[in-house]
Amino acid sequence: MNAMNRTTPALLLALTASVLLGTGCKKEQPAEAPAEAKAPAKGTVKLVYVNWAEGVAMTHLAKAILEDRMGYQVELTMADVAPVFTALAGGDSDAFLDAWLPLTHKEYMERFQGKVEDLGTNYEGARIGLVVPSYVKASSISDLQAMKGELDGQIVGIDSGAGIMSTTEKALEAYKLDIKLMTSSGPAMAATLQDAIKRERPVVVTGWKPHWKFARWDLKFLDDPKGVYGGAESIHTLTRLGLEKDKPEVAAFLRSFKLDDQQLGGLMGAVADTKGDPSQAVREWMKQNAALVDGWLPKS
Repeated sequence: MNAMNRTTPALLLALTASVLLGTGCKKEQPAEAPAEAKAPAKGTVKLVYVNWAEGVAMTHLAKAILEDRMGYQVELTMADVAPVFTALAGGDSDAFLDAWLPLTHKEYMERFQGKVEDLGTNYEGARIGLVVPSYVKASSISDLQAMKGELDGQIVGIDSGAGIMSTTEKALEAYKLDIKLMTSSGPAMAATLQDAIKRERPVVVTGWKPHWKFARWDLKFLDDPKGVYGGAESIHTLTRLGLEKDKPEVAAFLRSFKLDDQQLGGLMGAVADTKGDPSQAVREWMKQNAALVDGWLPKS
């Protein structure tokens, strides 16, 4: 995901907000927690996320903790990034755990200034850029033009609203690349990368770290001498205004929720290996990291 997505017309932004909980997004039904872990319901927490690997993993983990350890019911809604920010700003969702700052989501933070609350970082050292398997001869983005034919003239991207997509469009201009950026999704990008690696074919994808793909395959970021993608970033937890007043216990937990590279990498890998619902994988991770989870819980 740097410098967020293309400017969204006001009408489109309004429409995406109106369908956030409708056909434009995927609203998930709360999963049943294990019977022994249930506690009296304290209310509902609405978490919204984008279909990016780290966000999927962190959001499902937060859901399991809120349900199993804190006694809340949790509703999850998956959407593109524009509706996510719109939902937070409008108070329709409570929290988003995957905001990349200061660059990737800069435009959204400026657009919704004063309408969302930043609870701080949950992961340090995030990075975006163009990623290739280590066997690809290119070492810099500037090398890609000479490989246009081998790459079928394309870079495999993710969802159109992601910041890395608009930044990659800027990179194509900056490096004068006559290559097309293809829109897909995080999972589709990973599947295309896997297929190319199996066949040892050249491929370039929009990539970011943290992501489980770096643990699974031998990959490298292409050098960016023009600095289009910027430097390292942090992932932040954002909430709607008023959450700390309405649900102080939830806000306290979200402020404490932090993962390092090894912890998040292990969590993402467990989720990536799960077929379907990540609930079982994140609950197993909770057991294996019980002391860490305990440290996130508000002190009574």
